Amino acid sequence: MSNTDLLPVLEPEAVPCCPPLDERPLTAEEAERTAVMFKALADPVRLRLFSSVASHEGGEACVCDISDVGVAQPTVSHHLKKLKEAGLLSSERRGTWVYYRVEPTVLAAMGAFLARAASA
Repeated sequence: MSNTDLLPVLEPEAVPCCPPLDERPLTAEEAERTAVMFKALADPVRLRLFSSVASHEGGEACVCDISDVGVAQPTVSHHLKKLKEAGLLSSERRGTWVYYRVEPTVLAAMGAFLARAASA
């Protein structure tokens, strides 16, 4: 019998990439941070990889399950690295495989950024 208590896992607060488009003009820093995320998704291979991770059962995908995007494995790794650098994905190594997850707070912030502008 263990005398340790489990602590609850708290969801991180959403870190907005930027204010909604109809709120005010973006600052230079907000525009730069937002552009990095959208640039990462502007590549068709990266967009396919991002979509594969986002739609994968359980909310995460092993690199071995999403590598079939028409490019060589080193190129897949390069694109996944760019998505991570943009803050869109996180990863965890388990043995010899790496598992990727979409960063939900960033995705929610980007969605809010676009949704409010679309409804205006």
